[in-house]
Amino acid sequence: MNLQEAVNGIQPLDEKAMEQAREHWDSIAHPLHSLGKLEDMVVQIAGITGDPRVHTEKRVLVPMCADNGVVEEGVTQTGQEITALVAESFLQTKAASSIMCRTVNCDIFPVDVGVATEVSILNRKIAYGTKNMAKEPAMTREQAIQAVETGIEVACMMKEKGYQIMATGEMGIGNTTTSSAIASVLLDLPVEKMTGRGAGLSTEGFNRKIQVIKEAIALHKPDKEDPIDVLAKVGGFDIGGIAGLFLGGAACHMPVVIDGVISATGAVLAAALCPQAKDYMLASHVSKEPAGELILKALGKEAPLHCDMCLGEGTGALNLFPLLDTGLAVYHGMSDFGNFGMEAYQHLE
Repeated sequence: MNLQEAVNGIQPLDEKAMEQAREHWDSIAHPLHSLGKLEDMVVQIAGITGDPRVHTEKRVLVPMCADNGVVEEGVTQTGQEITALVAESFLQTKAASSIMCRTVNCDIFPVDVGVATEVSILNRKIAYGTKNMAKEPAMTREQAIQAVETGIEVACMMKEKGYQIMATGEMGIGNTTTSSAIASVLLDLPVEKMTGRGAGLSTEGFNRKIQVIKEAIALHKPDKEDPIDVLAKVGGFDIGGIAGLFLGGAACHMPVVIDGVISATGAVLAAALCPQAKDYMLASHVSKEPAGELILKALGKEAPLHCDMCLGEGTGALNLFPLLDTGLAVYHGMSDFGNFGMEAYQHLE
């Protein structure tokens, strides 16, 4: 499925399935909408899948892994070699997210879309990292489209494997720089507002990071009306891949969970390519990064978790699954009012 086919295939949510899910919630013996966002998520998933019998037991985390040439500018605390080390550790249950996956009964399926060296995860390498956006466009337009279409392909693959819900993650040293650049352009917000310290920068390093982003945007003049142009000039292969996961998931009627700032930037990119895709996204947590809340607001999303997390890899998205589990346990397991010998609550004006 190419990019245009995916965009054309994204349909409005199934209103009938959502209404049936709401009616079921209202029929079980609890005060109306007293489980708040847990109820809303179940109703949304019913609309996404077209089935009010909501199930999310078979779940997968897909971390998109890629390097970023902009690390040459000293915008990170660690070196590029960390990307490959962590990418390899996903399948060895050594990374934070893969350890969490075991805890929340989630499979993990890391993808190499542009790691600077060879790694043993699924190979969809577009190049050995992007170019340094401070000096030249990060990638060609063709590579940008390839990154998004790789995400679409992987999302469809996950659907074919029988997964019912997909969480998005990433690994790529320098990707808080590229995500800040993309988000700043697409949302038309100041770079200073969209940029944080990433994995830990000194004040001097932080100020340099802001300056590098501002100069790259001024140099390349990415067109905010052309999301692929923005990705190509100041983005990363991982963010393009994540955008594809959101688009492919939507086209395949699969709910896709937003992680932190980088994942949310991929969501903004996907929404810029197809606004309808937002309906298929579930927010998980508000990142500690400054842009976290701003990006979710731009997507029209409210995250249920506020944990001050900024680790990435999909760690925040994974923490949504226990919430979904408890909500669905009530949705499927609680009796209606009649079986409790109670009168049902009524919707009051």
